[in-house]
Amino acid sequence: MRKHLLVLLLFCLTANAYAQILPTFGNSRTGGSGMQFLKIPNDARSTALGGAVVGITNDVSAMFWNPAGITKVDTGKVNFQFSSTRYYANSTGSYAGVVFKTSKLSFLGLQVQSLNYANMEETTEWQPYGTGRNVNVSNVLIGLSYAKILTDNFSFGVNGKWAHEGIADVRVNNILFDLGLTYNIGLKYSKFGVSFSNFGMNVAPDGSVSILKMSGEKNITNFSEVTAPSVFRIGGAFDPIHTSTNVVTICAQLNHPTDNNETFAAGAEYSYKNLLFARTGYEMGSDESYRFPTTGFGMRLQRNYGTFRFDYGFSSKSRLGNLHRLTLSICIR
Repeated sequence: MRKHLLVLLLFCLTANAYAQILPTFGNSRTGGSGMQFLKIPNDARSTALGGAVVGITNDVSAMFWNPAGITKVDTGKVNFQFSSTRYYANSTGSYAGVVFKTSKLSFLGLQVQSLNYANMEETTEWQPYGTGRNVNVSNVLIGLSYAKILTDNFSFGVNGKWAHEGIADVRVNNILFDLGLTYNIGLKYSKFGVSFSNFGMNVAPDGSVSILKMSGEKNITNFSEVTAPSVFRIGGAFDPIHTSTNVVTICAQLNHPTDNNETFAAGAEYSYKNLLFARTGYEMGSDESYRFPTTGFGMRLQRNYGTFRFDYGFSSKSRLGNLHRLTLSICIR
């Protein structure tokens, strides 16, 4: 049965990967939703693996990728994670999360994410070089997660999130949900995961915008509803090498967003004595292609209080440039 499941999963991933090589007939749906910051990952490991982690995420960052993955965190009672991202256009991303093991089979998580922008000068059609005022932009997410181990091989998880986006005097708030599951197939330490992120209702922004027209200024207070950028992910992984000293993990993932092209990602991770890690990956099919594969490394140290882990991820886009991400994880036993 396990062999059949593995063959079926590999067939699905291979078929979808082949579909990416062929031309896409129809629009890419780019720009079809708001709150784009919800699509930004928050951990260095996923950056280094090209984002192909929905089936193997096993730390606090699972609350972003697949909430069922928090059942795979270190066996300590409390797990913290902090991440900082040097993002594009002088913006920075910050993330903090914590996962509690509430019982033998149940886990709770809390996450906070923000995207901080550099100063933005206001411009208009009549003043293209600036009005002398700055525009404030804010993106914040607060989420609560619950996950449970149902069997030795199967886990599920759910997120509830409040998301806020503000531009000048216009604000939009939304309540969103994520669903996810993981399953350990067993053959060659194979596993797969499925998640559906940012599921919720369309909401209309609040606030007002003053527009200067030929007839004078006009205040706009009615806005079209904003759609959240939902995405369906399915991915799997297996270990062609798995010993007490060396572990090599190969992973692949299909991403199906509601506001863009489908993409396919693949990655590889090497672990030495569960102490040192080297990673690489690549994502195919995105509008903004990578100049070369993503890379990164990690280090895990055992301490009296628990474990300490540091990860670094690097990627480079053709036009946007380089992205650096640092993640610090602490497990308290």
